[in-house]
Amino acid sequence: MYIKDFEIRWNDIDANRHLANKAYIEFAAHTRMSFLTEHGFDQRLLAKFNIGPVVFYEHIYYFKEVFYGRPVKVSLEIPGLSEDGMFFEFRHNYYDYKGQNFAQCEMMGAWMDLKTRKLIPLPEEISKLLDGVKRPNDFKILTKENTRKFAKTPVNLDQI
Repeated sequence: MYIKDFEIRWNDIDANRHLANKAYIEFAAHTRMSFLTEHGFDQRLLAKFNIGPVVFYEHIYYFKEVFYGRPVKVSLEIPGLSEDGMFFEFRHNYYDYKGQNFAQCEMMGAWMDLKTRKLIPLPEEISKLLDGVKRPNDFKILTKENTRKFAKTPVNLDQI
């Protein structure tokens, strides 16, 4: 499991004086990018293949409040990948300074060609960088159907 340390900053707090929703999203995104960079997915490599990540959803489950003035840790696991590397799922757990789990985030996304704006499988040079990453016990091979499990579709204003 990958872990990133964070300090809760003044601008991470909301009107209720606890960690703001936006901070959870930002900490998770920063943890993902740190993990990817440390595994060779740096900006240079992404630019070489002209690809970028696309987020389909991020769901956060809050267990208890956390406040300014104490460090926190955010973990990362990869509970799902498609065989071609196109689709990915990340799970983050948030821990307070005592190691108590105060929130969890589930995120699913895919890789996109930045020129065609279409989803693509990961190039083999990049895909092999994930081969050595330890999988959690609940790891699964993702398919396109997994990306539609919530069955959400757009509803335009003229359809209301």
